[in-house]
Amino acid sequence: RRYLISHYKEPVDIASSSFSEETAIFGGKDNLVSGMENVIRQYKPELIGIASTCLSETIGDDVPAILRNNRDKYEKSCKVVSVSTPSYKGSHIDGFRAACRSTVETLAEKVSPEKRLNLFPGFISPADIRHMKEILADFGITGTVFPDYSESLDGGMWSEYKRVPPGGTPVEDIVKTADSELTVEFSNICPDAQSPAAYLSGKFGIKAERMLIPVGIDESDRFMEILSKFSGREIPEKYQAERARLIDAYTDGHKYVSGRKAVVYGEPDLVMALAKFLMEIGVEPVVLALSSRSPNFKAEAVACGAARESAAALEETDYEKMTEAAALAQPDFIIGNSKGFKMAEKLGVPILRVGFPVHDRFGGARLSIASYRGTQRLFDDVVNTVIAKIQNSSDVGYMYI
Repeated sequence: RRYLISHYKEPVDIASSSFSEETAIFGGKDNLVSGMENVIRQYKPELIGIASTCLSETIGDDVPAILRNNRDKYEKSCKVVSVSTPSYKGSHIDGFRAACRSTVETLAEKVSPEKRLNLFPGFISPADIRHMKEILADFGITGTVFPDYSESLDGGMWSEYKRVPPGGTPVEDIVKTADSELTVEFSNICPDAQSPAAYLSGKFGIKAERMLIPVGIDESDRFMEILSKFSGREIPEKYQAERARLIDAYTDGHKYVSGRKAVVYGEPDLVMALAKFLMEIGVEPVVLALSSRSPNFKAEAVACGAARESAAALEETDYEKMTEAAALAQPDFIIGNSKGFKMAEKLGVPILRVGFPVHDRFGGARLSIASYRGTQRLFDDVVNTVIAKIQNSSDVGYMYI
């Protein structure tokens, strides 16, 4: 909760089941049920998400069974989704993926097939989610974007406090994911067990297109082509113009970034997307590092040329090991969340902040990297990071580069 508020600068309410010593011994059933009753009474939600904690997991509380046996206490008021999220296992992205998958598993229901598209964008910024919704609208596509925290975690001022922030994906739209024709998921290395697209494909036979987050020209082209084919429409002129400006920027900035080296770290989908983008602009990703484990990550990183050898693709690592690997690779800059600041200091290289969390700079919720527009902003930042390093390390102190 503290991390979310620090990054997004928005209020985040999380109800606690408030375990005590007695609860830890006899189980948390009563706390869970009374907590749900309190939330229903005070918030009147359409849906409650229940994330298990370390203690409830350690003592073996069977949350799904508790919910089944107490369905009469909530089923007339709201839907309930439960997900196993012990913090001693995996990282925040594993919890995020599990929550998305569990929500779709719980709510998706085939009723009446429609020409709809499901977009599961993964853990991207609110600004990028807004842009994805804009793109779908420009193609005339009706569909479900889930999750959608573009307003709830980056909204406008309220005249009075709202217990449930406006925005989000409507429950009925998540139900309709089973009636859609196509699912697009920005994750090609997410395990099937954590993938909503894989679930809908296996359960309901819905075609799935799983790809990287569309960062860079190649992946953005692929995304636009998928939408063009699905909608039967040409790619809107404004996106063709954005693509042309991006190619022009690549040409103008190539002399600054070509041959540079970078360390990339963060969530698996973000790291792979950034690595491919960096290769596209002529930067060599010399170390790729994840805080969690992802199937086939090392093999895919080496196969696509994003890491010269498997030792440069680190999983379940920490900043000490990352720093050691980075020191050997001698990067020109590092790119990832703000937790890499100390690593950048030790290496004596600049840090380009992307992803989550960003605690030491303002505007983390508005860091856009997706599609041509987001890539343009990211490319400008990469070039300016390299230029600043050249400028700051020069005895002359160039004012014109």
